[in-house]
Amino acid sequence: MEALECIKTRRSIRKFEDKAVDHDTVNAIIDAARMAPSWKNTQIVRYNVVENRDVLDHIANDCVLGFEYNQKTISRAPQLVVVSMIEKRCGYERDGSFTTSKEDRWEMFDAGIASQTFCLAAHDKGVGTVILGIFDESKVAEAISLPEGEKVAALIVMGYPAQECEAPKRKEVADLVRYL
Repeated sequence: MEALECIKTRRSIRKFEDKAVDHDTVNAIIDAARMAPSWKNTQIVRYNVVENRDVLDHIANDCVLGFEYNQKTISRAPQLVVVSMIEKRCGYERDGSFTTSKEDRWEMFDAGIASQTFCLAAHDKGVGTVILGIFDESKVAEAISLPEGEKVAALIVMGYPAQECEAPKRKEVADLVRYL
């Protein structure tokens, strides 16, 4: 798939077939996502693929702050990717000080780039995804026994789409750009 076509046709998928994405395909998606740029090439993002139905149900029922939309989306999915990031590397100098006024918020910037790259690579492979942001970070970390020194950045629900989604209305370029 051409890059612009991939960007323009990717949709947030919330209904999936009852079929897990095989590990070779997941690994190929991560192989592409690992090419996402990061702060000083720190490569802090990790992908924790949850396939265990009990863990998926626990996250859906107990870790999304009661947000029913996310509960339903996770409970209908064959897999969930918990995107995590290694702490205290992005935005820091070797002496532990912050490089810019953005401080450690570069971590989330890098996790966002990696998450979108993951979703685009998945779309290229025929895999649907949606990035979820409403969750209790500490509960999700506990549910998947996240390694010490990492924190949860985002949840990406993943599977083969059960339906096609129309593109939502987008603002015009003229509404988004300002030339100086």
